[in-house]
Amino acid sequence: MASLTIIDIAKICGVGVTTVSRAINNHPDISEETKQMIMKVVRENNYVPNNNARNLKRTASKTIAVLIKGLNNPFFIRMIDLFEKGIKDKKYSFILHQVYEDQDEIEVANELIKEKKLKGIIFLGGYLSHSKEKLDQLTVPYVLCTVGLSSDFDHYNYSYVSIDDYAESYKMVDYLCKLGHTKIALISAKMRDRSIGQLRYLGYKQALEDNGIALDEQLVRPMKAHLESYSMENGYAVTKEMLEQGIDFTALFAISDSMAIGASKALLESGRSIPEDCSVAGFDGLDMAYYYHPSITTIQQPAAEMAEEAIKILFDLIHKKVTHVQKKFSATLIERPSTGKASR
Repeated sequence: MASLTIIDIAKICGVGVTTVSRAINNHPDISEETKQMIMKVVRENNYVPNNNARNLKRTASKTIAVLIKGLNNPFFIRMIDLFEKGIKDKKYSFILHQVYEDQDEIEVANELIKEKKLKGIIFLGGYLSHSKEKLDQLTVPYVLCTVGLSSDFDHYNYSYVSIDDYAESYKMVDYLCKLGHTKIALISAKMRDRSIGQLRYLGYKQALEDNGIALDEQLVRPMKAHLESYSMENGYAVTKEMLEQGIDFTALFAISDSMAIGASKALLESGRSIPEDCSVAGFDGLDMAYYYHPSITTIQQPAAEMAEEAIKILFDLIHKKVTHVQKKFSATLIERPSTGKASR
């Protein structure tokens, strides 16, 4: 016996084809009684919907993807919620796709464009060092949000949303210097990082110089390559190693709040008081930095504003209102009990 069609289902139920389609796709504008009757016939006859029409609709799907490198970064997790809400408010579907450390973002994006018929992409986190030719392979509008960029990007026509990592790092280290600290340890990015991590290191270096403090390379410690980047575990391991080596410092600046929390645990375990023996500062403005004891001084990034701006720019690109937009936000230094004047 030939398998039933949607027309056959409609005849059996005594309803129109459109009503059957609405029942199968769980549309709200159909009575529950009619829906149950139709679905009973569907189940009894093992009816399988023909997806051809649905696939045709997908070619014009309204879907935005957020491609993220660093899914475990608490700051990014906070932004994902904002992206999902903002995109759905625009009546578009939202897809979150993780890009692993060793994957090429552009290749991953192009695969998703083909598979999901995307209308646009937001790249969140990671580091892009691709050529203009490679970026031009992307066939849908995109926005880079808090993505580390190589210096070559200065010459590209692309859209991004970020903060000035150099200036904000400078702000924090200058603040610590003004508290009288001259031995300020830095937990920085991995050595191969030539983007956000490097900018925060350069801000640290310049603030020391402007305050008449010589750079001490033994106080600059990259996070451990074998541990999760920007994690509490990494901050703990790096700080513990410095303490075991007898490195002398009165303040510690970690380039993420998570690492600052890990560093604080290592300091407290060693018998040091915060901030009496060592001030601790972080970066990002995470809630957990506030609730840690003592609450951690940080650079608070405007996550909500950045997410909203990234969405606005992307939809302006989709609707061809702009060709590209580059927006940098100011962050805020939030002073908390983890920092104080140098005691020596």
